[in-house]
Amino acid sequence: MLNPMKIATAAYPLDVHATWDSYAQKITDWVREAAENGADLLVFPEYGAMELATLAGLDVAGDLERAAWAVAERMADADALHAGLAQAHTVHILAASGPAIHPDISRPVNRARLFAPSGAMGIQDKQVMTRFEAETWNVAPGGPLQLFDTAMGKIGVLICYDCEFPLLGRALADADILLAPSATEALTGYSRVRIGAQARALENQCVVAMSSIVGPADWSPAVDISTGAGGIYGPPDTGFPGDGVLAQGALNTPGWTYAEVDLPTIAQVRADGAVLNRRDWDASAPRAIAPPATSLR
Repeated sequence: MLNPMKIATAAYPLDVHATWDSYAQKITDWVREAAENGADLLVFPEYGAMELATLAGLDVAGDLERAAWAVAERMADADALHAGLAQAHTVHILAASGPAIHPDISRPVNRARLFAPSGAMGIQDKQVMTRFEAETWNVAPGGPLQLFDTAMGKIGVLICYDCEFPLLGRALADADILLAPSATEALTGYSRVRIGAQARALENQCVVAMSSIVGPADWSPAVDISTGAGGIYGPPDTGFPGDGVLAQGALNTPGWTYAEVDLPTIAQVRADGAVLNRRDWDASAPRAIAPPATSLR
C-alpha cells in the first residue's frame, strides 16, 4: 500500500428497502463515492446491517427477535455484495455489523466483516454486550479478538462498547489501525465511544477510525434513533495534530469523513514520540494494584 493512505469513515443513515436491489444500490453508491474520493479503507458502523431486516417487511423489522434472525439470514448475500465491491474498487471495506449466526452459540452475535481487494474476508464479533444487548435483546458475545494483517498494515476492530475497554484495546496493541464501528442512541453514548477511541489511540499510539449510525429509524426498536459522527484519531504527539484529531465529521450529518494516514508516521511516534505510552504500558502494570483506603478523616 502506497503512503499516505486515505480512510473514509461513515455517518450512515438507515433506510427501508422494499427490494434487495434497493439495498445493493445504496451500498454500491456509498462505496463508489468513497472510492472516487480516493479512499483505501471504508468503515461502516455497528448495526448498519439492521436495514436488511426491512426486506422481510416492517412487521419483522419492528420485532427485536425476528429482525435479528432476518438480518442473519441475509448476511451471506451482504457479504457477497461487499466482497465484490472491495474487489471492483480495490479498497478495503469494514461492512456494517449486524446479528449473525455463530456455529457454537445459540443466540445471534454482533458481527463485523472486513473485506480485502483480494477477495479475502475476516470476521470480528463484539466482545462485551451493552445492557440493551444483554438484558433486552439477548445478543451474545462472539468469537475472540482478531488482528488482520493487510496491505494497509495491521488492523483490529473494536465494536462500539468494546472500544471503551482498555484491556481489549491493549490486546490489539500491535494494530496500526483500530476500527470502531458504533451505534449510539444519545450524545452521551456517542461521547463515550469517541472518548474511548481517542484513549485507545493514545495508549496504543495508533490511528482509530470511528463510524456511526445517524438519524431516525422508527421502524426498528433496536436502532430507532442514533446520534453520532465519523471521526479519525491519532495520538496527540509527534507527526499528529496537537489534539489528536485527524478528522471529525459534523454531528448527525450523513456522509463520509476522510483523513490521510501513513504507516511510517505511526512507526515513528511509537519509536520516538514525546512519550511512549504503548511501550510503557508494561511499566504501569505492576503499579496498577488497587490500594486499601487510606483514612484522611
